[in-house]
Amino acid sequence: MVKVRAARPAEAEYLTGLVMRSKAHWGYDAAFLAACAPDLRIRPDDVTARRVVVAENGRGEVLGIASLEGAPPRAALGLLFVEPSAIGQGVGRLLYRDALRRAVDLGVRRLVIDSDPHAAGFYRAMGAVAVAVAAPDVEADAAALVRFEAAPVPLADWARAWTGGGRAVHLGNVGEFNAQFADATLDPEQRPAHHYACLAAFYSPYPAALVLPRPVPRGWSELVCRQLGWTGVEVYDGLLDADPGLADAVRARPALAGLLTGAGLPLVPWGRTRPFGRLAGRPWRPGELRYESKSAAHALFERILADGGHPGIVLPRQWRADGRWAAARMLAARTRAGESTVLKSEHGVGGSGTTVVTPERVRAAGGARAVLRRLPRGPLLVEEYVGGPASGADEEPRDLTYDGFVDDAGRAHEVGGAVMDVADGCYRGATVGPGVVPAWAEKSLTAFGTAVGRALAESGYRGWFDVDFVADGAGRLAPTETNLRLTGPSIAFMVAARLDALRGAGHLVRIADRVELGARLPEALLDEWCAALARRCAELGAVFVPAIPTAAFEPAPWLGVLVAAHSREVLDAAEALVRAEALAVGAMFGSP
Repeated sequence: MVKVRAARPAEAEYLTGLVMRSKAHWGYDAAFLAACAPDLRIRPDDVTARRVVVAENGRGEVLGIASLEGAPPRAALGLLFVEPSAIGQGVGRLLYRDALRRAVDLGVRRLVIDSDPHAAGFYRAMGAVAVAVAAPDVEADAAALVRFEAAPVPLADWARAWTGGGRAVHLGNVGEFNAQFADATLDPEQRPAHHYACLAAFYSPYPAALVLPRPVPRGWSELVCRQLGWTGVEVYDGLLDADPGLADAVRARPALAGLLTGAGLPLVPWGRTRPFGRLAGRPWRPGELRYESKSAAHALFERILADGGHPGIVLPRQWRADGRWAAARMLAARTRAGESTVLKSEHGVGGSGTTVVTPERVRAAGGARAVLRRLPRGPLLVEEYVGGPASGADEEPRDLTYDGFVDDAGRAHEVGGAVMDVADGCYRGATVGPGVVPAWAEKSLTAFGTAVGRALAESGYRGWFDVDFVADGAGRLAPTETNLRLTGPSIAFMVAARLDALRGAGHLVRIADRVELGARLPEALLDEWCAALARRCAELGAVFVPAIPTAAFEPAPWLGVLVAAHSREVLDAAEALVRAEALAVGAMFGSP
């Protein structure tokens, strides 16, 4: 076990030798090293003045050194050197992350790094951003060194409030949450939901334990922990065969239930259920999830808008169809008027139960009744379709969401806005981060999302929520539903909060819900492939995290992934790399 401690003045000479050995590792000749020696020397007085720390293994051997120099708000990573025999073992990563943490504690908001060219790839992989050195700058020899910067920040306020500032136990009860809604559009066996339960790894920025219905690859959890700087995460998987009731499966194992609930850590589910309430010792409030209903959410939106104060929000009209024939008559009338229609079930996830029907589609199907015969049985809502931006404005986001949560004391917290990737009514992923939500939408989205949060708090709801919107052609947002649970965008927010604290502020994070694989991979090869992809993304300055690994073993294999970067260009490049490599997987087995 390698740990970081403060260096001692008596070690100064030894540490100077370590620095020189590390510098020589890159093949510099004796003359160059001699010229560098005065600048790299560590004197006893430097140890405190330059805030020098060392990385030490369990045998007391010093493996690396780092210094944090200067005064807030700007400081420098003056030294970061690793014993040549320990290079590639994570020592440099440990020291760098420790330097960022200490910088936050000191109030530093800009950390400057003048890197040896041979170390530039390391700093890029750690999240530092390369910057140009102005010609008059005498602090760095621009011909020899590469200037990087990082922006140290503490964990976001909302993230600390979410779990009380500490670690949590994550319960992947996605199937259990879905199953409580008797909706024909939801899979009764909840097989897809058990794959999505892997997102339990990301229910907070730093878990203590994951509780999962299906077995997960060991290499997956190890890679996720390495990418996000987690240690000591316990994984309890394979608790269910077919039944969606994960909370009851835990309760059926008294020793496990006692271990998870007796540690005093928050127990975080995908969403609230009656069985979860029994496991966590929380009262189950009748009607707590009533705004999961799309018609109830629509009525909530109406009440909020009736008070005024939201000029940037427009609510689509919605009607409840008493039966299929009534729905067919409504759809036929709207088709004759040349209007598109959205048909919705009361519940659904990821776009299931929501169908956009254009007049052309109705005519091609042979009429409104023919369209409805192809939809799942059950009650239907008929909703006005909100037209999008005019042609030529395709770059403007169409689907947005606001995320927040209500804490146990009834306080609503804002998390932020995201842009979703939605195709044919089906959710495919989301992107969060600075500048993602366009300026014209941000104020309206935040104000309305905050109002919904207050209303949910007053109704007695406690937990995560989001509000989904579509943008119309006039620069307004139309709220379409609330989700009283964690979601794909919420996972991206958690990872962004963790990476900002770990690597510096400003991460863009994208969750790609379903990346098709060109072939099924054995578990060992999947682990190897994901690790290689993580290294290739790091070379771009991006972070790759496999989010949903178990679907990679399905007959039609796919993978859920997260990618993160400090710029849109790097983020897009990382996603393109992941998708291309995923499709190329079949070539490993000689597939045509």
